[in-house]
Amino acid sequence: MKPYRLAARDGKDTIIEIVGRNGAGTCLIGEGFCTIIAGPCAVESEEGILSAARLVKTLGAHILRGGAFKPRTSPYSFPGLGLEGLNYLALARKETGLPIITEVLDVRDIDRVLEVADIVQVGSRNMHNYPLLRDLSRQKVPVLLKRGYAATVEEWLLAAEYLMAGGNGQVILCERGIRTFENLTRNTVDIGVVPLLKELSHLPVIVDPSHALGKWQLVRPVAKAAIAAGADGLMIEVHPHPEAALSDGDQSLTGDNFRRLMDEIKALAHLEGKRM
Repeated sequence: MKPYRLAARDGKDTIIEIVGRNGAGTCLIGEGFCTIIAGPCAVESEEGILSAARLVKTLGAHILRGGAFKPRTSPYSFPGLGLEGLNYLALARKETGLPIITEVLDVRDIDRVLEVADIVQVGSRNMHNYPLLRDLSRQKVPVLLKRGYAATVEEWLLAAEYLMAGGNGQVILCERGIRTFENLTRNTVDIGVVPLLKELSHLPVIVDPSHALGKWQLVRPVAKAAIAAGADGLMIEVHPHPEAALSDGDQSLTGDNFRRLMDEIKALAHLEGKRM
């Protein structure tokens, strides 16, 4: 018996329905679907997140991403707007109808984040934050679990097990690159982990090429590789003006680049038999 008993493949694939609130739309994440999550790394201002939400919705994204709380390596980097950012995300959902995904960093913020988020993100740094995982396991909300930057596949699946053991079966695995000796990209994308996870687990798998690579020029080809490898969707950083972004502008796509990517992904999803 595998140590990750609930996350292990058991003959079925989990399909997660994202039901937006207050008029937000509904979408499905899992086998047979290609779900696109897009938006800026961080919520920077009310108009900024509204502009980004309008842009990604127009170009076909299913879910809006935006960080209100940002775990940064440097204490001097932009940490997000916190509760103010959550308020702006709520406005973006109300205007565009897009479901929202945003990160929670602290167990003390869970209730406030759940007032806004349709999906809660557990970031790479918090994959091993077991008190946070235990608290989220008792919530009835989908959780996107990013792989730790030095986590093995088994450690990652066991983190998912923490979420599921408490009763939350709505877990989405997100490959966002792992740390290796290579320093010309931000991280090393483990494309091979996508078909591996499909063999080991029934949980949906998406890929975040933006955080993995750190360079916008590399995002499109790796995003396409992820879908070809069997990923159930993508998380893409999109910013109306990446050169002015307060966080991760170098890896963010402009509207024109995101439009090009979406055209290519739609064709590839059709070829792979995935619905968008």
